[in-house]
Amino acid sequence: MTADHRRAPVLEALVEYRREGRLSFTPPGHKQARGADPAVREVLGDAVFHGDVLATAGLDDRLTRGRVLQRAQELMADAVHADHTFFSTCGSSLSVKAAMLAVAGPHEKLLIGRDAHKSVVSGLILSGIEPVWVEPR
Repeated sequence: MTADHRRAPVLEALVEYRREGRLSFTPPGHKQARGADPAVREVLGDAVFHGDVLATAGLDDRLTRGRVLQRAQELMADAVHADHTFFSTCGSSLSVKAAMLAVAGPHEKLLIGRDAHKSVVSGLILSGIEPVWVEPR
């Protein structure tokens, strides 16, 4: 089966979400700008908040029956000739920890810059990975 790369499942779901005028009772707290600080809205405008919607309980239901992320990941995998792709929907700090766990395990060593984000230190604690500290230039 050939993937239809003209499709954009996440963007299409965002368009549908906005078209329906749905209201969220979940994070993020800015509620597509309605809950954002007025000074921030004045500087950034409201559009910057409109795409910040949870993947489940937002773009899809909590059981992911619409397969929004799955379809997008399949398209990405096809585009880069990979067996699978995985999108992070939990923020960059969790993604850092997942990447660390993907390449090393307890008592294994991993090169870490001394200027690394605090999520890296948290990842070291959770994983049991032994850091080999590298001083930045």
